[in-house]
Amino acid sequence: MTEPGPEHVKVHFRLEIENDWPPAGVESLWAIDRGNGEVELANTPFFVLGVAIGDIVETSMDDEGVRWAGRMVRPSDNCTIRLIVLRDSGSAAARQSVLNAFNKLGAGGEGIEQFRMVSLDIPPEADLGKIKRLLQHGVDKEWWHMEEGCITDAWRTTEAD
Repeated sequence: MTEPGPEHVKVHFRLEIENDWPPAGVESLWAIDRGNGEVELANTPFFVLGVAIGDIVETSMDDEGVRWAGRMVRPSDNCTIRLIVLRDSGSAAARQSVLNAFNKLGAGGEGIEQFRMVSLDIPPEADLGKIKRLLQHGVDKEWWHMEEGCITDAWRTTEAD
């Protein structure tokens, strides 16, 4: 995501930890305040399951003014795929090369050094078949481990090219 603007707010998601993963109990995402307690997610999650950029989520404020995510109001057609980069020990260059390769196929994303991760945002107009093929190729070559964080019916029904 580019720099957040004045319309952006932080939304906190509670995470369920199993076998020490994810490494935190809460993840905060940037979102655009749409009013009436609803926000549109504006950056790719690293740990929250079942959400993607563009999803509209209901929120509520706690007594300390922290905005917490609630129910999904309207999902976007975007997918979130997470990778733990193994090549070159997940270096900054390795993570950037992963982002560059998927960007050529229409996907965006972000990297995080601490966990050697890349989180991909895959919009519906991206080349889903080629993305699936590249993802599987990278798994087969042990370049990364992959997790489908949020997928759509279009993703489920697309064959790898």
